[in-house]
Amino acid sequence: DCFLQLRGTKTLHLRMERHCDNAEAVARFLRDHPKVGHVRYPGFEDHPGHALAAKQMRRFGGMVSFTLEDDAIETAIRVMQGTRVFALAESLGGVESLVSHPASMTHGSIPAEVRQKAGLPDSLIRLSVGVEEEADLLQDLDRALSAI
Repeated sequence: DCFLQLRGTKTLHLRMERHCDNAEAVARFLRDHPKVGHVRYPGFEDHPGHALAAKQMRRFGGMVSFTLEDDAIETAIRVMQGTRVFALAESLGGVESLVSHPASMTHGSIPAEVRQKAGLPDSLIRLSVGVEEEADLLQDLDRALSAI
């Protein structure tokens, strides 16, 4: 275990650079997509936590979340089912890109009105963006969003 940990730390900076590059590209792509309602990414200057993130971090990480224009659970599930590169998982991930839907997964047992009050919309989709090719990630999301 220690050997694997040491080996992984030698390339961590390279993986994090790619992780952040890809997340930034995904966030920009989603922000411009007509079927997307709102994108949450601390790298955007209008994000409520941007100033704090900029103080604490050199880059803005690999987590991106977004809502859909229609804010429907059913539509969010169809988007997730339409991805091929982003794998469905309840995790922050590793080097592979993951997609999750809090309203039906991690927060599924919480009543809808409580989730809404807490700021968790029905269509919120959370992405842990990995280190795959940027073009593959964007094409995967475009295909999934175009199918709704």
